[in-house]
Amino acid sequence: MMRIMLFLLTNIAVLVVASIVLSVLGVERYISGSGLNLTSLLIFCAVFGFTGSIISLLLSKKMAKWGSKAQTIEQPNNHKEQWLLTTVQELANEAGIKMPEVAVFPAHEANAFATGWNKNDALVAVSSGMLDRYPPDEIRAVMAHEIGHVANGDMVTLTLIQGVVNTFVMFFARIAGYAVDQFLRRDDEGEGSVGWGYYIATMVFEILFGILASMIVMWFSRYREFRADEAGARLAGKGAMIAALARIQSEHEVSHMPDTMVAFGIRRGRKSSFGELFSSHPPINDRIAALQKL
Repeated sequence: MMRIMLFLLTNIAVLVVASIVLSVLGVERYISGSGLNLTSLLIFCAVFGFTGSIISLLLSKKMAKWGSKAQTIEQPNNHKEQWLLTTVQELANEAGIKMPEVAVFPAHEANAFATGWNKNDALVAVSSGMLDRYPPDEIRAVMAHEIGHVANGDMVTLTLIQGVVNTFVMFFARIAGYAVDQFLRRDDEGEGSVGWGYYIATMVFEILFGILASMIVMWFSRYREFRADEAGARLAGKGAMIAALARIQSEHEVSHMPDTMVAFGIRRGRKSSFGELFSSHPPINDRIAALQKL
């Protein structure tokens, strides 16, 4: 129920903020009697494309905590939590960022994630299963990997890329939808209006273009995993980073993290196949091979 409410509130916020921005910018209707106003259409798509991504980024820590049931460590309850706080503080100092919030989420699987709207106001979290089972040097390496994401500004960069992708998916889908509608329209229909053909075609093209665009977003997501692995190796040691990835791979875990947080986890990627184009993580064998070349 909480996730549904959060989803609805987020979408309402997007509509309200986007409407206000469009009103302030004085953006006119992008469909008129003379056809499409491409400037107005581009502004319209950019406002909606970036608003959703930015609001999601600003709410990312709250969404991550609610979705994963992560509990922030305010006062450590045991020596493991104390060690985790000390370790993250050391890694953050080495990476040159402020101490992020540290949390533990209930899951037997070995996983961790990082999120936050900027590198000095971030959250890093580790699963209870990883904290219980993994040796300290491997947990340190995983935390270093997540700190690498934060220090590299991956969350902000991914948000900007997603905003650009959203903008152009909406833009070209509406152009294609308008072209289809004009092809199907009858001579007796009024100028400056569109029929159902426009809406149906736009929806279809948004799906098609969205699938293609997601390949771009996922490519960047895989690329940043290699960079975060490099940061983990630099901060915690190459051997520990390789050992942690190898252990994660050997467990063949099935992720129970929320879909919205999967791209921020350290879990293994898919095996090499066409499906890898839509995977947020590269296969762990590839990641280990890249680390061995450092």
